[in-house]
Amino acid sequence: MTVGFGRKLALGLLALALGGLGSAQAAVPDGTPLLIYLPPEVLPRGEGANGFVTVGGLYSGGAFHWMPTSGVTGIGGRQAVAVGANGRVIVGNALDPRGFEQAAIWQGGSSWRLLGSVGAQRPCDLLVSATFGASADASVVVGLAWDGCSYARAFRWEEKTGMVDLGSLTGRSTRANGVSGDGRVVIGWDTAATGFRQGAKWVDGREEILAGPAGFVGEAFGANRDGSIIVGTNCNPNDVTPTGWTWTASGGFTCSTVRLPAWARPVPFYQVLMEAVSDDGRVIGGSLSFGLDAESVVWFDGQPSLLRDYLRDHGVPDAFEGWVNTGFVTDVSADGRTLVGYGAGPTTFQGFVVILPELGDD
Repeated sequence: MTVGFGRKLALGLLALALGGLGSAQAAVPDGTPLLIYLPPEVLPRGEGANGFVTVGGLYSGGAFHWMPTSGVTGIGGRQAVAVGANGRVIVGNALDPRGFEQAAIWQGGSSWRLLGSVGAQRPCDLLVSATFGASADASVVVGLAWDGCSYARAFRWEEKTGMVDLGSLTGRSTRANGVSGDGRVVIGWDTAATGFRQGAKWVDGREEILAGPAGFVGEAFGANRDGSIIVGTNCNPNDVTPTGWTWTASGGFTCSTVRLPAWARPVPFYQVLMEAVSDDGRVIGGSLSFGLDAESVVWFDGQPSLLRDYLRDHGVPDAFEGWVNTGFVTDVSADGRTLVGYGAGPTTFQGFVVILPELGDD
């Protein structure tokens, strides 16, 4: 069903969010999912408290958090990127007194703690650093740091170390897109000599370029709690077919294609973006994207479905009615029950929350 806000919704959302996943393999969760439209121009980036708290950026500028009990609350800054599992610690970006953007932690109200940068902390244009992800409790923050415009560096921040430059095996720019829930495995990209963003991971600060079927893969976007599952884009850069990828510590790489809808442009223009993964790897969220011309995709046990189609086939027949496109799933809860994202709504960009039924057994 499709619903708005209200106390009834809050109780229903909380009940669904507290459910668990089955442990065996399955194709698609049974039952009817719940689709919640956020107000126009409210664009989610992350979720916490098993989906009960959603954070992101407002199209007009500024960060927000959303709860079904309180709706949208602006919290200043530039945007929020992630929220801890308890729903209270929010990380994102904010402006320093000079007007430069920095990675930051929200401290309540509209107050943000700035995290600085690496080296001499010289900005590039108006950028000093930017948050792209956080650990499950948000005690570890990762992202992109500048020391002038010569190069950018992936960083990892925690209280006891401050911001640490993770370096580069290629001597070129790197970026951290995310981190495992336990904070040990940082994932992102390192720039090849050709300019291609190669998937990379840093385990306890030590970097490794991810070697896929073609010798390298595109950038990594998401990881589970211990970093034993990583997801990303461009499984085989030598193939024009758009693919995403899943890497597991036990099985290596698996490539995933998504069938293009009839309205899509020719294949080479699209990317399959696998952006976030549940802790057990059974639910992955992402997009089939040509820039902002994008459709949200969800994978259940490795099988992709356009989110719009999945919802309409499972009890939400009017899902995204009137929307230009469904955009991107930007985060998946650790238990795999909650998806958040945004797309091009009927009048402007708009966010959504999807609560999934329990994933059953085969």
